[in-house]
Amino acid sequence: MDTAWLSEDEEQAWRAFRRLLIALPARLSQDLARDSGLSPADYEVLSTLSEKPNRRWALKDLAAKMEWSRSRLSHHAARMQARGLIDKEPDPQDARGCILLLTDEGFRVLDEAAPHHVVSVRTRFLDHLSPDELAALRELSTRIADLPG
Repeated sequence: MDTAWLSEDEEQAWRAFRRLLIALPARLSQDLARDSGLSPADYEVLSTLSEKPNRRWALKDLAAKMEWSRSRLSHHAARMQARGLIDKEPDPQDARGCILLLTDEGFRVLDEAAPHHVVSVRTRFLDHLSPDELAALRELSTRIADLPG
C-alpha cells in the first residue's frame, strides 16, 4: 500500500484539530453539567425535540441525527424519561419504534439551561472567531460532515 503520509503542515493541523475535538466538548460538557446537571446528549435530545412540531420526533430519526444506534438512544431516553424530561409513545409508522416527546418539565429544564449553554458556547468558542473565520468554519464543517459515511 502506498501511503500518502502527512506533510508537516498537515500533521500540525490534524493534531491541533484532534486536540480541539477533545478539549472543546469536554469543557462545554463540564459547563453544562455544572450549570444545569445535563449531559451534552441530554441537551441534544431536549433542544432537538423543542424545535419539532408538537415537540415530538421519532426515535429512529433522532438517533440518525445524533449518529447513535436506536438501542443506545432508547436506553438514554429511558433514563431521561425516568427524570421526567421526555416521554415515549408508540410510533404508528414503525411497530418496533417509538416517538419521543418533550415534557413540560423537560422544556422547563431546557429553558433554564439554554442561556447558560449559549454563554459557554460563546466564551469558549464563538468569541474567538472573526466573522470571516466563522463563515469559513461553517463552510468547512458542513462540507466535511456531509461526506458519505
